[in-house]
Amino acid sequence: QVQLVESGGGLVQAGDSLRLSCEVRGVTFMMYAMAWFRQAPGRMREFVAAMGWVSSSTDYQESVRGRFTISRDIVNNTAWLQMNSLKSEDTAVYSCAARRSAGTLSRTATFYDWWGQGTQVTVST
Repeated sequence: QVQLVESGGGLVQAGDSLRLSCEVRGVTFMMYAMAWFRQAPGRMREFVAAMGWVSSSTDYQESVRGRFTISRDIVNNTAWLQMNSLKSEDTAVYSCAARRSAGTLSRTATFYDWWGQGTQVTVST
């Protein structure tokens, strides 16, 4: 059974940095794509970033490009979302997601099979 366990959320000030972690359990000998999504109060869940099994394959939502970086450690089955220059509009519950995939990425939530529980990120001004 695949489980995604997130950590690293918290309360920060605008301009600060934060790094979210996502540990993927139960994926021995499996190639999978990773993604981060977020959902703010009263808004729909939105795509943030994705990375394929090959680390050079990445995709970012335009509003976070240049500020956020997705990365992963295949050996230790962990992914990260480094968030710099945070803004109040980045406030949301962030969730990591994964799907068995050799290379395809997607910005669509339904593409992903496994989800973490979510971690709150609050950016104050």
